Amino acid sequence: MRILLRGKVHGANATDGPDSVLVEGDTITWVGRGRPPERPDDEVVAAPGEVIAPGFIDLQVNGFAGHDAATGADAIAAMSEGLAATGVTAFLPTIISEPVEVGAAFTAAVGAASEAPGARVLGAHVEGPFLNPSFRGAHLRDHLSEPTAENVDVVLAARPRLVTLAPELPGGLAATERLHRAGIVVAAGHTGADFEQGRKAIAAGVRFATHVYNAMPQVHHRRPGIALALALDPRVTAGLIADGEHVHPSVCEQLVRVKGYSRVALTTDQTSAAGQPPGTYALSGRSVVSDGKVVRLEDGTLAGSAATMPDLVRLMARLPGVGVARAISLASSVPARVLGERRMGRLTAGACADIVVLDADLRVRLTMIRGVVKFQRPY
Repeated sequence: MRILLRGKVHGANATDGPDSVLVEGDTITWVGRGRPPERPDDEVVAAPGEVIAPGFIDLQVNGFAGHDAATGADAIAAMSEGLAATGVTAFLPTIISEPVEVGAAFTAAVGAASEAPGARVLGAHVEGPFLNPSFRGAHLRDHLSEPTAENVDVVLAARPRLVTLAPELPGGLAATERLHRAGIVVAAGHTGADFEQGRKAIAAGVRFATHVYNAMPQVHHRRPGIALALALDPRVTAGLIADGEHVHPSVCEQLVRVKGYSRVALTTDQTSAAGQPPGTYALSGRSVVSDGKVVRLEDGTLAGSAATMPDLVRLMARLPGVGVARAISLASSVPARVLGERRMGRLTAGACADIVVLDADLRVRLTMIRGVVKFQRPY
């Protein structure tokens, strides 16, 4: 089945850039102007003001549409189906701190859901349990533990795709080195590390910042803390919850100016409240309350987001100097690069046919995953 998508292509020059994307099976086979090399079986025509873009990739999804990832493969598969409506074509199901054996079982459940026909399940993001108790946020203190060699052995055997830890913990740097050498993406998060500890963590292998600025020491002009170390180092990509609540829009603007547009990845930190009306939901089994935008524990502690990826893209696109094309890249090509997924997050021949069509308001009109239209909103 060959499908031709015609219209404004993400990143293309308005006058001489490509205006068509040809998909055959699960792969993009041609991007160009005018008539494609092969006759398509079907066409999708983007309306004026719409843009054909790479599908979004979310590195931190705790839940969606009433489903809590921590409950297992069935919930993850349901999330995979539902996320297509938000333009997300690939994601990392995420669990917050649990004993290492529970995290290992979760990683196995993620693997069991990897063939879900919706958004691609790219592996598990295990957030904790090697976190700083003073910066635990919504994580239960009783579920936290230190990254001993034995605990790290359990994590390594489970093979999650991404692990968030506090590198200043006893054994934190050694754990970072071991995980990094094993090909697991290591993120700093829920950490009280200072600037120098942050630099040492990066040298050891930290390559991602989980919800940068949140659950970290404030950036003080005399005590900048790990957040600035992560922001300044070009080896690190910063995960940013740009929902207007977790990080003020002006600080989002500052971050992209400091780090550049190739090292900031929009991440939702979604919970089961995302895509749902305000109410009470679950986060790894804990009761949380959503106002429709952010999620909190009953004591007011931030506990994730109810925002979707298009919400984050819209906020970033409105910032000075960012614009639509760069905002889309923050949700597609940058997170793909974090995971080393060279065929995702781009519209080029040979890339995966994971595509989203966004209207003039950056709302999802169509989502294609593996060359199959999984969501389509009528005009």
